Amino acid sequence: MKSKEQGNHKRQNYSKIYYLLLILFSLSSFLLQAQESTKKPRIGLVLSGGGAKGFAHIGVLKVLEQQGVKIDYIGGTSMGAVVGGLYASGYSASQIDSIFKNTNFDELLKDYIPRDSKSFYEKHNDELYAVSLLFNKFNIGVPIALSKGMYNYNLLTKLTDPVKHIRDFNKLPIPFVCIATDIESGKEVVFHNGYLPQVMLASSAFPTLFSPVEINGKMLVDGGVSNNYPVDEVKKMGADIIIGVDVQDDLRDRSSLKEATKIMVQITNLQMIDKMKENISKTNIYIKPDITNFSVISFDKGQEIIKRGEDAAKLMIVKIKKVANPKEFVQQKMKLNKGNNILYLKMITINDVKNYTRAYIIGKLGFKEGNKISYQDLKKGINKLNATQNFGAISYSIDQLEDGENLNLIVRESEDKTFIKFGLHYDGLYKSAILVNLTQKKSLFKNDVISVDISLGDNFRYNLDYYIDNGFYFSFGFKSRLNQFNRNVATDFNHGVTFSQLGISTLNIDYLDFNNQAYLQTIFAQKFLIGAGLEWKHMKINSNTLSNQSSIFENSDYGSVFGYLKYDSFDNKFFPKKGWFFNGDIQSYLYSTNYTNQFNRFSIAIGEAGISRTFFKKINLKLTTEAGFSLGANSVPFLNFVLGGYGYNTINNFKHFYGYDFASLSADSYIKSTGTLDLEFYKKNHVNFSANYANLQDNLFGNGNWLSTPRYSGYAIGYGLETVLGPIEVKYSWSPELPKGFVWINVGFWF
Repeated sequence: MKSKEQGNHKRQNYSKIYYLLLILFSLSSFLLQAQESTKKPRIGLVLSGGGAKGFAHIGVLKVLEQQGVKIDYIGGTSMGAVVGGLYASGYSASQIDSIFKNTNFDELLKDYIPRDSKSFYEKHNDELYAVSLLFNKFNIGVPIALSKGMYNYNLLTKLTDPVKHIRDFNKLPIPFVCIATDIESGKEVVFHNGYLPQVMLASSAFPTLFSPVEINGKMLVDGGVSNNYPVDEVKKMGADIIIGVDVQDDLRDRSSLKEATKIMVQITNLQMIDKMKENISKTNIYIKPDITNFSVISFDKGQEIIKRGEDAAKLMIVKIKKVANPKEFVQQKMKLNKGNNILYLKMITINDVKNYTRAYIIGKLGFKEGNKISYQDLKKGINKLNATQNFGAISYSIDQLEDGENLNLIVRESEDKTFIKFGLHYDGLYKSAILVNLTQKKSLFKNDVISVDISLGDNFRYNLDYYIDNGFYFSFGFKSRLNQFNRNVATDFNHGVTFSQLGISTLNIDYLDFNNQAYLQTIFAQKFLIGAGLEWKHMKINSNTLSNQSSIFENSDYGSVFGYLKYDSFDNKFFPKKGWFFNGDIQSYLYSTNYTNQFNRFSIAIGEAGISRTFFKKINLKLTTEAGFSLGANSVPFLNFVLGGYGYNTINNFKHFYGYDFASLSADSYIKSTGTLDLEFYKKNHVNFSANYANLQDNLFGNGNWLSTPRYSGYAIGYGLETVLGPIEVKYSWSPELPKGFVWINVGFWF
């Protein structure tokens, strides 16, 4: 009986426990459901590609911020990847707007390399030829793209400095994903990790505008080719609500397809249009700005496009407010990197390169391991490397080390070794000429280049240059050139003695200079070019002025040694807005075949300096001073300083001088100063006024006359236009000392 009561008691206890557990389970289920019902939905933002039309993303972001919408995930393609990547890094919409306002997109598209980042050889090369084409086995080719994208890469690297060591994009202030396209397979490549600037560059590498970007062995181009609206990837990240901004074009008819970029976009859109119907169905708030009248390269219309993005977002304001949470929204704002942030480069790693030494690459960068550099230094170094045109692709990352950083540089040698180049020029001295150049790289040694110029026209000329560039170490070169012209000149190179004897005031001469140099040079203090060498020259001057038989005034060979120190930071050779230059040169003539029987050993020293500054954004002032003098016994006058004319490529001691005709003044010493006031009244269009003053006399510095009031003066007013052929200039020049002025026309780069 007792055991029966005990059994009933146990059953009652089990029942109580059962009901208690049931109540607890029900309560926990209720609390869990209540918690889930109050859980904040996660918001994902999808930004499509569209080139300059992607500016509209900024306008949409501004409206989302104003309403207090916190973005939890971002996915972007092409320009959507750039805007999205910057936003994910911590920038606000207004900051991104400011960044784009201050970006020169003309320079970005052209992969602009500042002139002061180029070596003297590269400056000369870029200021000589109008057209450069690949030349291989007698076949002419064109570059793979307009730009390597290095301007963009350097900019993105600087902007993403605060997150430069993050390789997992889920660890960014806002988790991020972007899309690129494998050009070989046509498949999309999804990036959740990597070096952020490089990934953004790959996603936005629009074909023909930007070169493909190599990452992990894959050649990548614009993600818009394969997936221009990565909504699925953002949903996979965990987004509950999708806000999508679509800046893609609809399909256009033939009347609208009159530009290469529009045709490329149309090809991309062919497979995207049908897919977008499904993508829109996955989007909770779909925003499509009205940007029909803009193209992928309408970067100059940025503010208008941003406004279109704002307008489109405001049309969806009711839906946006439903997902907004103004009370908890915190405006993100990253400190803008102005390029002054410091990197401590403990290491510089460079991949194996077949034809260029590590010393050459480090020399071009301009900084070494163990140094602190700014982003401006990094940009300048990469620009120097890019300016060589020896590398088809350049990429880098800044990797974290325990006590510094590693610049991991990856360069891919250009397979293009041979180039054919063309130029066109006209001036009053050499007259018209077409320039044909053949350039061959890596001919005999690593780092070498051989270049041959042939000038065909009124006066045949040539220039051969062989150069071995060893970066920080001594570089070697050999030059050979032939210059000749025929012209009436107002100097006899002999202080008027010949004119007096012959009873004439001008002389028609045939002038020929055949010059050969062997030299070595290096970079001094990372800024100056210092060098020295040997020269052999043949000079011939003859005239037919007085008879049908040729009168030969000079027909000698000369042997000399020379040294020089140069610096040039002008941003433009012909119309500089900023920078300065210096050139010091000394040459000692030790030997001559002495056709005139007047040769004595002597030296010539020359110094030139100039500075250019901009005022009121459009007005530029350039000031230059130069002087030269002879050292030693009196010698042949044909190597004296010769002043006059403008717009021609100067050789020997010929110098430009406004107000006087070509080769009008000569002596063994001179001092000259010039000022030019230039107004760029419209893009690449200039009007300018110049004034120059000089003293010119034998032994000018010995007798002290260089300090006297200038004996010679001249002025010029002109118009200049910057073109792909080089400058086109028209000047009227006059001097108070002469009864008439001169009109000078100069077309194309000087050669």
